[in-house]
Amino acid sequence: MKKIEAIIKPFKMEHVKEALAEIGIEGMTVTEVKGFGRQKGHTEIYRGSEYTVDFLPKVKVEIVVSEENVKRVTETVIKAAKTGKIGDGKVFILPIEEAIRIRTDETGEQAI
Repeated sequence: MKKIEAIIKPFKMEHVKEALAEIGIEGMTVTEVKGFGRQKGHTEIYRGSEYTVDFLPKVKVEIVVSEENVKRVTETVIKAAKTGKIGDGKVFILPIEEAIRIRTDETGEQAI
């Protein structure tokens, strides 16, 4: 099993959710986060003063999938989240040692 974490622009969340639903992925965890990468934030003017916004709003999508679904899910997320502009985000793939469904005590891939 693998955990796919995608940090994306907030307005792309619905596109990603719909694209994942189309390929049969139903479960995910979504968190509102803030961060920056190469874009290093941006400047804004508020009441006549310019200031730097270092941390930009992003959304983190976490999906746990079987090994055979990793490539398909990753490609789907990238395609749905891409705008072609700086700040589109990143995708991380991490190993999952075990998963347990609390309600039924199912383990492994049956739990996801």
